[in-house]
Amino acid sequence: MSSPSSGPALPGRAPRPTYRQVLRVPHAARAMAAALLGRLSYGTVPLSLLLAVRDASGSYAVAGTAMALFGLAGVALSPARAAVIDRRGPARPLTALALCYALLLGLLTAAAVSGGVPDAALVALAAAAGASTPPLGPVMRALWSRLAPDPELLQRAYSLDSVAEELLYVLGPLLVGLLVAFASPAAGIALSAVLVLAGTLALTSSRAVRTSDGSPADGSPAGGGAVGGGAADGSAVEGGAVEGGAVEGGAVEGGAVEGGAVEGGAVEGGSAGAASEKATPVAAAPRVAAPGGRSAVARLLGGPQRWRSAPLAPVVLLTGALGVGLGALDLLVVAFAEDAGAPGAVAWVLAALSAGSAVGGLVYGAVRWRSPLRTRLALAALGLGLVLAPAGLAPGPFALALVAALAGVSVAPALTTAYLLADATAPPERRTRAGAWVNTAFNAGAASGTAAAGLLLGSLPVAACFALAALPLLLAGLAALTPRGAVRTAGATAPAPARQEPQKAREPQQAREVQEAQKAPEEARKARTAS
Repeated sequence: MSSPSSGPALPGRAPRPTYRQVLRVPHAARAMAAALLGRLSYGTVPLSLLLAVRDASGSYAVAGTAMALFGLAGVALSPARAAVIDRRGPARPLTALALCYALLLGLLTAAAVSGGVPDAALVALAAAAGASTPPLGPVMRALWSRLAPDPELLQRAYSLDSVAEELLYVLGPLLVGLLVAFASPAAGIALSAVLVLAGTLALTSSRAVRTSDGSPADGSPAGGGAVGGGAADGSAVEGGAVEGGAVEGGAVEGGAVEGGAVEGGAVEGGSAGAASEKATPVAAAPRVAAPGGRSAVARLLGGPQRWRSAPLAPVVLLTGALGVGLGALDLLVVAFAEDAGAPGAVAWVLAALSAGSAVGGLVYGAVRWRSPLRTRLALAALGLGLVLAPAGLAPGPFALALVAALAGVSVAPALTTAYLLADATAPPERRTRAGAWVNTAFNAGAASGTAAAGLLLGSLPVAACFALAALPLLLAGLAALTPRGAVRTAGATAPAPARQEPQKAREPQQAREVQEAQKAPEEARKARTAS
């Protein structure tokens, strides 16, 4: 159930934050603009890479392999990249990754244009570029969770960020289509390199990132931890929950803890379903090494032991199913357009998908939701699956574009909710990795979906391939709505609405919410043991 955010505020309830308020948060507008400039590369590179490698190799199989390895290489190293940023802060790692990524895309552009380059070299360059992709999205979500500590303002910020990103995926294919009309598809790869380098350098030089790396902003003291320089209101957070002074105390959307530190693994001083660190200065508890220790690789990746006690697995599975469906859709749209004799329609169909997602994200952010996050994610997956299943029966590319727009309505809400759930299941010092696992699941699913669609298209009609692409979404959505799936994601509920009450009056309620949040992982463990 939900209620619209428009209209007069109810007695005792603060009015809903607006998108204008989000953009007025200090240092937020520049950081968001810079991140979006860099992320536009992610809207231009997939279609550019597919078309450029196909032209250079003369084979859709080679192009599909290059695309799949580009995605899988990024997936494999995503948790490690997030862990490095957790420890060292975003500025230096992002800059190094962007330089490497741009260089490799430049080499791939040269190889595609020159001709005569072995197919294996094209695939290897694509995989290497994917492995060095800078995680601009997770870093920007981390910045939002620090800059906008109010839970409802944070949800608005994440919705605005998701919608803006979807618009990039509308613009990206259209830019590539325009470039292809006048130049080689490899020009799109070169454009992607320039965009990511310019956007990353602008982001890492912004005040928001410099503050997160420990440089004080607005005169506030910077501690040595996750949010050096303090919360958005200028208060300090000392010691830090995250090693190395990184900002990613809440890299994923819809943070799980408000105003709290992590001591001994428990959330203290915060409320479940809220976001980021609050104004009160806190100090991190001493770190206690586990008996016997863990390897450096296990510590870097977060390790299965870190997540075994948290209900993150259902979120990862649902997000992976979402990636499978959307990854398959990209290639299925190409096949559908070619069968219809309109290959130029591919960019428009993919743009319609992203436009629908942007609309869905705007509506999602404008509603005060009361249903549990897990229910919203499951219903979004089911909605996408139900629309995708019959899409191959569309009479032509124009009709397919309409279906794609309808399917897209579920995409941004599903991804936003997945990040909210990930944040709700992770302690503050692990939220970047929680978000990275969600991002990894989506990208792995997308790469798998693309590869599977390529195999299926060789033996099945396009319409049947659309139906099979929808199957993981339908199964995962139904499984998440079962009682067992509900138990696994217990405690991940919608953020409580903000109220105009004194801080002291909210403390008893916050304490109850914290107790519920602390009990949720234990209840989930008991449920899994009983099952």
